[in-house]
Amino acid sequence: MFRREFLARFTAGATAARGWLCGAPTVAAQKAAAPTHPAHKHAAPASPPSKLDRISISTWSLHNYFQTTREKEFDLPGPMLALLDFPEMIVDRYKVHHFEFCSPHFASLELAYLQELRSALIRTHSHLVNIPVDIEELEIEGGLSDPSKIVRDKVVAASKPWIDIAAKLGAKSVRCDPGKMDPEDLAPTAQSYRALAAYGMAKGIQVIVENHGGVGSEHPEDLVRLAKLVGANFGALPDFGNFPDEETREKGLPVLFPLAHVVCHAKGLDIGADGEEKQYDFPKAIQASKKAAFKGIYSIEYEGAGDPYLGVQKTLDELLKYL
Repeated sequence: MFRREFLARFTAGATAARGWLCGAPTVAAQKAAAPTHPAHKHAAPASPPSKLDRISISTWSLHNYFQTTREKEFDLPGPMLALLDFPEMIVDRYKVHHFEFCSPHFASLELAYLQELRSALIRTHSHLVNIPVDIEELEIEGGLSDPSKIVRDKVVAASKPWIDIAAKLGAKSVRCDPGKMDPEDLAPTAQSYRALAAYGMAKGIQVIVENHGGVGSEHPEDLVRLAKLVGANFGALPDFGNFPDEETREKGLPVLFPLAHVVCHAKGLDIGADGEEKQYDFPKAIQASKKAAFKGIYSIEYEGAGDPYLGVQKTLDELLKYL
């Protein structure tokens, strides 16, 4: 999940968050009209509650139906989504009550809007698990890994409001990317994450890092070394699909899952007519999580071609099959 091309669109929202957290007035909360969602043709099959309780759906799975992250080439029909309506739509359609809300999908960061969002979760008996933080500041120079402490401190300061937002919405973690991490010198990166982890600990929010965007995908052991340097309240977000090949995946998931205490990504890329993922060994990825005694949430992140609503359903069906 690497969304550099969308980060610039969200600068204003991040600025609003800092203003709210400092007590400064913010712009009026945006009220998104409730969309008319596609017909629920693919209702989730009956499943033991224990399995569905371990599953989440990320807003990124339907990112082309959010205005801020819609790709120019995407031309499938369907109404645009508003985050306020996401919980009810997902619960109605898939019977899933856990979510990841990606930061670009927040229509506002004003307190009134966040309260509405919290109410939408409560109303649907749902829970926010994690916020993947995709903000422009994380891409400034080297981001959290920049050699300059001045740059790193600026990025840390921009990331902290999302920890507050996660706490206010009842989430358990935030995912913050390290930027241009140097595997030969992890000290700057670790220093930034220690600051965020300490801030998150006071709020009950864990800071996690994902194997994606060139970080931890080719060399997952780098994230293991980083975690040892950071210490408390820092963990991993293993993504099934974010590896260059099966050999690296088989090596990476077993070392990342022991560091995962909140969430992992069950990636949907190309699920065939037989219901099996074609791009990688999905059952083996699930087995790696079980072998590591992973107790967290499996969050569906569909990134394949075609109808993403159907793609989410297929990924959900496969997940239910192997959990």
